[in-house]
Amino acid sequence: MEELKEICDDQIRVIGEGASKKPLPRRVWIVILTVLGIVIAGVIILIVSLYKAEQARKLTIPEPALFEPVEVQETVEHTWIGESIDSLATGYTEMKDTLINDIPMRIFIPHNAELSLHIGKMNKEDKSVIYTAQAADVRADNGGIVGAFVLKGEPRAWGLSKKGFCASINGEVTMGVAENSPLFEKATEEGGYFFRQYPLVSNGKVVENELKGKSIRRAICDRRGEVFMVETGTIESFHDFAQALVDLGVDQAVSLVGSSAYGWAVDNAGTMHEFGEDNYYTGRRRMPKNTSYIVWRRKQ
Repeated sequence: MEELKEICDDQIRVIGEGASKKPLPRRVWIVILTVLGIVIAGVIILIVSLYKAEQARKLTIPEPALFEPVEVQETVEHTWIGESIDSLATGYTEMKDTLINDIPMRIFIPHNAELSLHIGKMNKEDKSVIYTAQAADVRADNGGIVGAFVLKGEPRAWGLSKKGFCASINGEVTMGVAENSPLFEKATEEGGYFFRQYPLVSNGKVVENELKGKSIRRAICDRRGEVFMVETGTIESFHDFAQALVDLGVDQAVSLVGSSAYGWAVDNAGTMHEFGEDNYYTGRRRMPKNTSYIVWRRKQ
């Protein structure tokens, strides 16, 4: 073995000087180039996909036209429709008329009142009632109530033919769409109220119903926590009515009996405003004994 030559204190020895590094194996270079190619291809595909998506988005935007200008949908304000009143004031129904999609609609907003249900003839002399309208439908075969129904904790019907529901439990009104709602059991256990009807709006979207034809339409609605009733001034289909409610900003809506079904509202001056035909008092036809109503009563 060759001995290292001695060096002086002011000298530096470099070990391995002049040794050459071995090149990477060919297989390693193939792997590196393959990975690099995949990354570059992925970046290209991503860029092309984003470009196509942007072009598709632009195609959905209507182009401005001279003779057919594009109508811009107005933004619905997130404020409540009804006026603010003192919580100790006497309960009443505020009424507002509006026009949505060329459909005249009257909005009934209860103030300082609680929702309950009633079966049978309503007492027009009951001054605690500020609004009432027919709720569930009546069966044509046996005169029973269509759909599940709970009256002050007592189940009166169990049907599931209609998926829309409305519940009033401990002063809280909830509506929605479900085949099986736990609110039926809760209303039974806690002395509450529950009924089913055709759903119109669910989470701000139109719910399509198989029932066709046109009629005066009514509904109970929830708009950002504000509960109110709506009635059309003209005969409308379920779809057009539901779309108008969506454009009004309604989050949830369940239909009420429309057409000539009777009801009334009491304003802040104590004046009763009736709608529909009062068959009970005119005697034009006998009302089924299981005719049901939603009833808003002044809070005591």
